[in-house]
Amino acid sequence: MSPETSQWLLPGATPEHLQEPWLRPDFTDGTAFAMHVHIFAFEAHGKRILVDTGIGNDKPRQIPDADHLRTPVLHALTAAGFAPDTVDLVITTHMHVDHVGWNTHLVDGRWIPTFPNARYLADRREWDYWTAAAETDEEVAQTHRDSLRPVRDNGLYDLLDVPASGIEVADGVRLVPTRGHTPGHLSVRLTGTDRNALISGDSVHHPVQLAHPEISTVGDVDPVEAQNTRHRLLAELAGTDDLLLGTHFAHPTGGRVQRYDSRFRMVPDAPALLAPGQVVGRSPRPGR
Repeated sequence: MSPETSQWLLPGATPEHLQEPWLRPDFTDGTAFAMHVHIFAFEAHGKRILVDTGIGNDKPRQIPDADHLRTPVLHALTAAGFAPDTVDLVITTHMHVDHVGWNTHLVDGRWIPTFPNARYLADRREWDYWTAAAETDEEVAQTHRDSLRPVRDNGLYDLLDVPASGIEVADGVRLVPTRGHTPGHLSVRLTGTDRNALISGDSVHHPVQLAHPEISTVGDVDPVEAQNTRHRLLAELAGTDDLLLGTHFAHPTGGRVQRYDSRFRMVPDAPALLAPGQVVGRSPRPGR
């Protein structure tokens, strides 16, 4: 993401917030935020799974960084061993434009599902919220038309009533509600190896929010709930060996959460997950 877009996403963050020494050099240069858009790809007991699908190509968007892109994401997925027709599950943490874009791709003027053999999973309240919003917001309606509705119309979206305790969708893959950023926001817990992990979605947008969990993003539907959710997640992870994998974290993308004073910080600890500039990575393989 450009520095302008990153700053727009975190309007409450100030230059002073960026002076945390552990944020440099990976997550800031001291003046601007470094942020990426990731698609996580992994295998769990034979299931080939994606978490979120990024921005997508050819789609009209109001955010300049996302407008009518032409990127080689599908080639990168295929090169990583996840050709679109081999994917079994696509997990949607939430339905913002930068998380559902590659749900579909343009073929002969029509938006068709990119992963035709996959079940797409999302929280029911997320679908209901954005379906209602699309009736009055043209930007939301555009995303519905080109990235959400074609998947549902093809019978591929499974809408789940995710309880507070979460729901397991594959061995070692659990969806947990992390609401606040959006009403049906989900994070993904990976277990079953000697290294567990949590894929954040947008419950944590940037590592600066570990040091300052009170910082909201422009997209938070309920900033107070989002802050409470973020603090709870960080407190649960702090002091464990579990990885926090940030959907928008710049390389090295993940690490261990530590508590210091009344705040948190991250010790980068995921060098094998993503190389700089990549948009696809393998998270730990549950059960392997």
